[in-house]
Amino acid sequence: MYKGIALSVLASLVFGVLYIFTPFLQPLDSEQTFAWRMLATLPFLTAFMWWTGDLKYVAEIFKRILKQPSILIWLIISSLLCTTQLWLFLWGPINGRGLEVSLGYFLLPLVMVLVGCILYKEKMSKLQILAVIFAVIGVGHEIWRIGAIAWETVYVALAYPLYFFMRRKFGTDHLGGFWWDLFLILPVAIYLGFIYSESMPLFFSAPHLIFTVLGLGFLSALGLGSYILASRYLPFVVFGLLSYLEPVLLAFASMALGERVEAGEWLTYIPIWLAVFVLIVEGILHLRQQQKNKRDLLKNVDQFEQRKTPQ
Repeated sequence: MYKGIALSVLASLVFGVLYIFTPFLQPLDSEQTFAWRMLATLPFLTAFMWWTGDLKYVAEIFKRILKQPSILIWLIISSLLCTTQLWLFLWGPINGRGLEVSLGYFLLPLVMVLVGCILYKEKMSKLQILAVIFAVIGVGHEIWRIGAIAWETVYVALAYPLYFFMRRKFGTDHLGGFWWDLFLILPVAIYLGFIYSESMPLFFSAPHLIFTVLGLGFLSALGLGSYILASRYLPFVVFGLLSYLEPVLLAFASMALGERVEAGEWLTYIPIWLAVFVLIVEGILHLRQQQKNKRDLLKNVDQFEQRKTPQ
């Protein structure tokens, strides 16, 4: 479980860096940025999977396609669920819909907690329940402050949980499944990058974009790969609650870029920050309990060995 927590935290940190990284992608628009993000991420993801030995999962899914071609339908749906979210993450802020998209990310962890409790019958600890209460207060205030729920909000909050649930159901909840998500969207990425809007002249006029896109691909592969792996190693409830770390870090990244939290937004951010703090406290307490249990086990083993030793 600690491996999953570490991967989830790493993913959130990388997403925070990506948020700061985004302004360097100008003058690419949202569609061009999405296209080059997909084109640059897949090679880095493939190299990472080769290094970790996870490329076997890509071949494993290919063999499943040959034996059961109908699974390709699910893989296409999985690719669309995943990559449309990645596109929306970029499209929202560029087109003045960032607030609606961000609200979806506030609702997303709560929906995943509900999925874990209802579909997987996962139980929450008292501290996790407290974290959920804080999160509900923050999200509830944000919905009340905005006064409506846009389609972008609903799509983010519902599509991601469906994506992770179906991945587990179809046995593609590993990096191999994510590799196929990106691979199957390549025709769309090529169309957006080279036909829909010619982005090559921009690279000639702004050479720094080449290195920026390479950095985007590396960070995307690291962040998204860690996020996908975390979803496999963690219970839905814990995975959902840890997802609140990302909007918290994005808020700090926004402030680092010069934005400020408005007076009416504090009742949104403070409860959510408290929810993350409660999870950190629970993690520390759980770690201490594990260390205590390990010491007690070693002590009992020593006592048992002493009794066995002839006097």
